Amino acid sequence: MNQRTLKKNYSFKGKGLHTGKPVNMTVKPAPANTGVVFVRTDIPQSPVIEALACNVSKTDRSTSLCNKDGIAVFTVEHILSALTGLGVDNAIIELDNIEVPIMDGSARKYAVFIGKDGTVEQDAPRKFINIDKPIEITDPSGAYVKIEPAEQADYDLTIDFGSHVLGVQNAHWDAGTNYISQIAPCRTFCFFHEVEFMLANNLIKGGDIYNAIVVMEKPISDKQLQMMRDKFEMPDLAVTPKGYLNNIKLHFANECGRHKMLDLIGDLRLCGGFLNAKVTAYKSGHTINTAAARAILQAAESK
Repeated sequence: MNQRTLKKNYSFKGKGLHTGKPVNMTVKPAPANTGVVFVRTDIPQSPVIEALACNVSKTDRSTSLCNKDGIAVFTVEHILSALTGLGVDNAIIELDNIEVPIMDGSARKYAVFIGKDGTVEQDAPRKFINIDKPIEITDPSGAYVKIEPAEQADYDLTIDFGSHVLGVQNAHWDAGTNYISQIAPCRTFCFFHEVEFMLANNLIKGGDIYNAIVVMEKPISDKQLQMMRDKFEMPDLAVTPKGYLNNIKLHFANECGRHKMLDLIGDLRLCGGFLNAKVTAYKSGHTINTAAARAILQAAESK
């Protein structure tokens, strides 16, 4: 199988979820063997940040990268997931600010716009990442990501927050999954108490009521709900019988699990290519995902 790139440029405009800063992002075709690189066009000489696990700098609520000169790009996981799900080997992602636009909290717009045109085959073999023996990353919470040798990508994921609203959710992705319809539309999520904390501490400057599923795990007061109505200028905001804020309707019953799969696909792309492995993830997040990607990258480089 040969490498593939985009047929044309694709431009997206929005704001960063955590910084709230407006950003224009253009995803461009790239020569064979480029991989995926981010370019900060707002900085002199347009510095490049390679999408590799060795460049991961922060994993608090998103995945951020930083090159050796300290130039960073935040919240890269959704666009990396889209490019991986669409089979794009090589792409240049130009931004005129530090954070990738959050859009609707999913990878839907990236996947739909790029996917409708397809990709272009290039004159170089695809870089598949294969491992010789299992790799497992764990943390004290019981979360883990296990990567086992396989002939192609096969990902299974389980989330369990101990939530009576979410329950235990599972998600699957492999070469036969329609990424555009089954994974890309799935939006990020959070619990109401997290929203309260982040708003109080100015941590989601670009967040709004349209780019996240809000889980209402515990009863809230009329005062708390009114605060949300005032903040987001939605007088009809309420809690649904199933325990979610009625800001958006779920695409799937397990949309939150599928979004975690979206993140996992994007984070593991940081291993440097298309991963041929059986991946099993439990309660995974950006920290453990990117640690797994780093271990895979190191194993590949040591061959």
